[in-house]
Amino acid sequence: MSATGTSPAARLIGGSPPLHRPMKVTIGYTQSCNLDCRVCYADCTRAPSPRELPATTWIRLLDEFFEAGVISVMIEGGEPLHRPDVLEVIAHAAPRAMTRLRTNATLVDDAMAGRLKAIGLGDAMVDLLGATPETHDALTGVPGSHARSIAGIRALRRAGLPVTVLVIMNRGNHRELQPLLELAKAEGAEAVGVLRPYPLGRMRRDWGTLSLSLQEMMAAIAALRPPEGIRLMQSWHPNDANCCWQMAAVNAYGHSIGCMYLREYVDYGDVTTMPFLATWDDPLYRHLRAGKVEASCGGCASTQHTHGGCRSTAYAFHGRWDAPDPFDSGLNGGVDLRVLPAPGPEPELGPGLRPGLGANHDAP
Repeated sequence: MSATGTSPAARLIGGSPPLHRPMKVTIGYTQSCNLDCRVCYADCTRAPSPRELPATTWIRLLDEFFEAGVISVMIEGGEPLHRPDVLEVIAHAAPRAMTRLRTNATLVDDAMAGRLKAIGLGDAMVDLLGATPETHDALTGVPGSHARSIAGIRALRRAGLPVTVLVIMNRGNHRELQPLLELAKAEGAEAVGVLRPYPLGRMRRDWGTLSLSLQEMMAAIAALRPPEGIRLMQSWHPNDANCCWQMAAVNAYGHSIGCMYLREYVDYGDVTTMPFLATWDDPLYRHLRAGKVEASCGGCASTQHTHGGCRSTAYAFHGRWDAPDPFDSGLNGGVDLRVLPAPGPEPELGPGLRPGLGANHDAP
């Protein structure tokens, strides 16, 4: 293994489609939020950090992204609507790219939904952590948040905005996934995304309580019966993709991190002081986009046309960028996903590798 956690090239197989410029980018607009979710990957604070980029900087960066070839923008957080200036950024992005917003929807009323529709938002992806107020509110840490999220979904639908419901599967809600599908259908959502848990932020600290075995997660997915008209999205076998080849992401402080799920592991450079495409050319970033891995699942490779599965969870459990993704039943190799490996020694820093970046609130 090299200093950057990669394996000798001769051992690697597979490969991802070549992409010389990014087509889509995720913006981590803020690490602040009005909820206290136990599964929060950003480990949010109530107040935005003064070091978060202002809307004026994001607007300038968006122009650079579009010049580089970006045609799709996802804005998430934290809770993006916790910073009202996000509306300026959405309004700037929407005429030039498909623009999506990931939100808990608790700050969305009819006026906000109407404004989002008017400025061109393409769709809203709303996090619900349970089908019932008891489950959802226990996981968000804020009583009444379930009712407010449902009210926000209804406002978005009244405004004519498409809604996708997202849920991070964990021990606190895995028995409510089917009722959540039914709830999403009743509220007019188009799709439900059942997301895997990632050992990041607060979720990592509560991993022993909230994590599930791979067998439990696969059983929960297999039991789902989407109602008519609801599209189910999930990233377990046979849908476990290695997405690095097409991903670009910038955190709230302007650091290029490739994917929001790599937020604690990499830093490809500060896009406020260097060209965005210069970070795209970082050696580790190029290595991950190449998609060559130690092992590949044939079933997932045939549906996703990539190999090895998610690089974030592969690195989290194995400490190697080219390792197999243990969330894939074809690649798990006996890894107990309920138990995180003990932290090892910090690797020697190589290009693109900056351990611990995303867990803090003020980026270095």
